[in-house]
Amino acid sequence: MHLYSHAVLPTRSWLSPVIAQPFWLFEDIGVMNRSQKDIDGKRICTPCCNCHPAYRDMADHQRTAHLHEAIAQPCSTKEQSSNQTQSAQVEYGSTPERQTLSLEHDPEAGKSIMAEGPLRKTKALLRLVQNFALDFEKRIGGSGHHVDTLELSSGAKINRIFHERFPFELVKMEFEEKDLRREISYAIKNIHGIRTGLFTPDMAFQAIVKKQIVKLKGPALKCVALVMQEILSSVTKCMSKLSDYPKLRDETERILTFFIHQREEKTKEQVLLLIDIQLSYINTNHEDFIGFAYAHQGGNLQRKNSTGNQVIRKGWLTISNISLMKGGSKDYWFILTAESLSWYKDDEEKEKKYMLPLDNLKVRDVEKGFMSSKHIFALFNTEQRNVYKDYKCLELACDSQEEVDSWKASLLRAGVYPDRLTETDEESSQADNLSMDPQLERQVETIRNLVYSYMTIINKCFKDLIPKTLMHLMINSVRKFIHGELLAHLCSSEDQNTLLEEISEQAQKQNEILAVEHAVPEAQQIISHTSAHTPLPPAEDIPWYRTLLIE
Repeated sequence: MHLYSHAVLPTRSWLSPVIAQPFWLFEDIGVMNRSQKDIDGKRICTPCCNCHPAYRDMADHQRTAHLHEAIAQPCSTKEQSSNQTQSAQVEYGSTPERQTLSLEHDPEAGKSIMAEGPLRKTKALLRLVQNFALDFEKRIGGSGHHVDTLELSSGAKINRIFHERFPFELVKMEFEEKDLRREISYAIKNIHGIRTGLFTPDMAFQAIVKKQIVKLKGPALKCVALVMQEILSSVTKCMSKLSDYPKLRDETERILTFFIHQREEKTKEQVLLLIDIQLSYINTNHEDFIGFAYAHQGGNLQRKNSTGNQVIRKGWLTISNISLMKGGSKDYWFILTAESLSWYKDDEEKEKKYMLPLDNLKVRDVEKGFMSSKHIFALFNTEQRNVYKDYKCLELACDSQEEVDSWKASLLRAGVYPDRLTETDEESSQADNLSMDPQLERQVETIRNLVYSYMTIINKCFKDLIPKTLMHLMINSVRKFIHGELLAHLCSSEDQNTLLEEISEQAQKQNEILAVEHAVPEAQQIISHTSAHTPLPPAEDIPWYRTLLIE
């Protein structure tokens, strides 16, 4: 029986670091030479070891098969680690966004910055700017990789501003019925002057329409400001890619902030130009305009969109105005359709609690209580009827003001409009005094219908043009600037060596990693030299082997 304490590994291409070098085993492995008779008789060595108490621990750690296993295990480990390194290198360089200057993965990337030479400095700066541009593009344009499931991206928030917040702000600026009628009455009387008018003056219509168009400046400019804030927020979040280079980060932020504010001013000028264009000519021949022929028919032209009974929104809300005796505030799963608002016990939608029709309902804000952390809005009936059981209003609470605005925008799509400030008694009585003449009342009704019809056209036009204007002049311009001109502005503003100066902690960490990287080959040479030139231990003459063979 022979004991092996070291072995020479076979020659393989993937074992080149340890070819023809002694491989030290961490245990003694016994291999017994059996005769042909023992082999034909399938005699095994395990009972021989089990028969003596001193050798029982070797019963499962002997024979040629175990020797092969002990030699193959480190070989397979070496092969597996080599394959993982190669696959990691392939994956690391497969896409541009993964080519970051992470010293833990690629110390040579750090050398490219520390090394002298403008070419390597330029390549490193180009890589940083490309990563920044890709990150900004993901936040604005969206991406299927690494999707954030905790919060909305900047692009999703801008989409909500375009299609929820801006239409809601337009509705908030719509005219109050009594104010409009009083203004029309003043306009008609002032146009007639001392004369007695027989026909409805179209000059009153144009004066009222232009006044309503001017009011659209507020919602349009507010939309520009909200989009600008989201773009700046996205740029700030992307700055985390440049956190290791403070001067590069500050210079990039300065250049982009200046450019974004420039585009904001340009966009505001364009929005004001759109309003001036609408004021320049009142097109009463528009195909959607009702015209004077149908304006005298009267009636309220404001109606819901023909959306059927489709589901507009689902989500959790808290009914906050239920007394403690009846259970107190509780969360329910709400479903808003074009005709009703229903709520269920949970999101499985099996147990319906109530269904509230949307007829004659309006929404208003409710002041947040001293001890409450939720934001509240209320639904009430314009005819002073109970909305829910014996409650005059239904108070609903959300966790954030953004969620409240989103629900208001959804209610607006269903035809539930926000409540406006009520007039004082003096103004109401003054408006009533102006409406004593039946002929004047008919003229006011005609002008009112014409104004509403024309402003519906203007609002529809603005809902389409304002998002397109912002997309072209702000968002797309910033994206093109980051991809095409940011690098040139950085190179012209500061020296590359100054821009790529790292923070002291990062520089120290980089030096430590590079020192370890340089020490690894030297350590490998020392280990290889020691393994190759260390003499083998002398063989020991153990008499119990012969005794075991004789037995």
